[in-house]
Amino acid sequence: MGYYDVGDRVRLSGEFTDEDGDYHDPTAVYCAYTDPSGNVTTLQYGVDVAVARDAVGRYHVDVAVDEAGRWPYRWYATGTGQAAGTARLIVKDDAR
Repeated sequence: MGYYDVGDRVRLSGEFTDEDGDYHDPTAVYCAYTDPSGNVTTLQYGVDVAVARDAVGRYHVDVAVDEAGRWPYRWYATGTGQAAGTARLIVKDDAR
């Protein structure tokens, strides 16, 4: 879990490995995040340009956090290499 300020651009990173621990690219890769108001954004690699592939099995999305509170996010894959993992970041607004 990371702590950030309103207005930051935050990099959400996701990694996918096989049972041997080797990085691999699943059939379909997604990143979903929820802002503190409950709005869910789901992005798919190869469809949404916001999802970048850094190397085999390594992806990221840069998110401009514009609201204080908890921002849970989830990387997941379907098809070959199906997997999922969740995390969250905390955004604070010290100006209040």
